This record gives sequence, structure tokens and C-alpha cells, in this order.
Amino acid sequence: MRIGMIGTGRIGFSLGPLLVKKAHEVKFGSRNPELVRASVTKFGTGASVGTVREAAQFGDVLFTAVPWHAVPETLKDAGELTGKTIVDCTNPLTADMGLAIGCTTSAAEETAKLCPDASVIKGFNTIFAAHYLSGDLGSGEQRLNMFFCGDSADAKKKVAGIIESLGLIPVDAGPLSAARYIEPLAVLLIRLAYVQGMGGQIAWKLVSRPSGADPASTAT
Repeated sequence: MRIGMIGTGRIGFSLGPLLVKKAHEVKFGSRNPELVRASVTKFGTGASVGTVREAAQFGDVLFTAVPWHAVPETLKDAGELTGKTIVDCTNPLTADMGLAIGCTTSAAEETAKLCPDASVIKGFNTIFAAHYLSGDLGSGEQRLNMFFCGDSADAKKKVAGIIESLGLIPVDAGPLSAARYIEPLAVLLIRLAYVQGMGGQIAWKLVSRPSGADPASTAT
């Protein structure tokens, strides 16, 4: 898959290299490409770097890996986005790690308003960069879950494929409006890690009791 990684911060430079290792072609988009060129060349032959617009033109799927407040300007810099699949990785945080918007809208839905001719998918916002950097995403039944949502079936299929290529378990949470619930889930994880002191190695894992199990039989 040709991927445009818009942003060269913590998520861009942890998720991006992992995507390269999994045989995706990734162009990293930066406002100052020359400042990060040396770092990008170390990621492998599938990695390249350019401006935000060049990365957006390159990718069939784009990842917005920038702070939430920078999304409008970043999408403007990206240029024409008609037909693109955009994965909104952002978390709309306040300065004290609270939720900046929610309940009646979400960062993903606001992003979709800015690029109405693209297909926006919410995802890749509920796993910390440390997991991507270490490559420890679990194995077997203990593989970590990646929650995602969106309104386009074709775009969701592309993103689910990327999730699976990383060894994660995709969890389709429904239409794009479900981002109103995925984003608070991420904020809770962030607060547990950095306010409650649990650290950045924690992650969400969705489990399911075998069908027909009697809750009383498993009580302790």
C-alpha cells in the first residue's frame, strides 16, 4: 500500500517505520523535509520524505499524525484530496489531558467536514507510540485491538488490511460518528498512563467469553 504519513512527530516516526517494515511504501510529509531526511533514510528502502503536499499526492491512504489543532492548516497544505482515504490518528486533547470536543461531534467528523471529497476513517489513536517502536503488538489471541470507524466500506476495507498487516486485530466500531466514543477511549488510556502513572506500555485488549458460558461458573 502507498501511504502518506502526514507528520513526523512521535506517532509518525513510530508507526511509519513499522509500516515500512511490513512492506508498505511510506512517504513522510513534513513542513521541513530536509530536517528529517537523514532519519527517514534509516527506515528502509520503502521510506521517502517530502512536503506535506507531496506525501498527500503519493499516498492512496493518508495518516494525519499531527496535533489536533494543526489539522486544518495541515489539510490545507495537503492540497487536492478527492478520492483519498484519510486515517485520522489525532486525539483532541486539552492542556490538562482532557477531551477538547465530544458527545455531539468528534475530531474525525470535524476532519471530514474539511475534506468532504475524501473518505475519513478514525483509527490508530488508541495505541501508544511505544508499542509501535518496540514492535510488541502481542501475538496469537493476545494481539492488541485497533478500533476504527468510518462511513465508506471501501475505505474501511483498506484500513482494516493495514491494521491486519501489522499483526493487530481490527475492530470495526461502525460509522464515523462512532469516533465520538473511540476518542474518549483514547483519552482515558492517556490519563491512565500519564495522570494515574500506569505508563505508556498499557493498551486495550477486547476479550470475549465463549458463547453460552454461564457467568456463575466463571465467578471467583
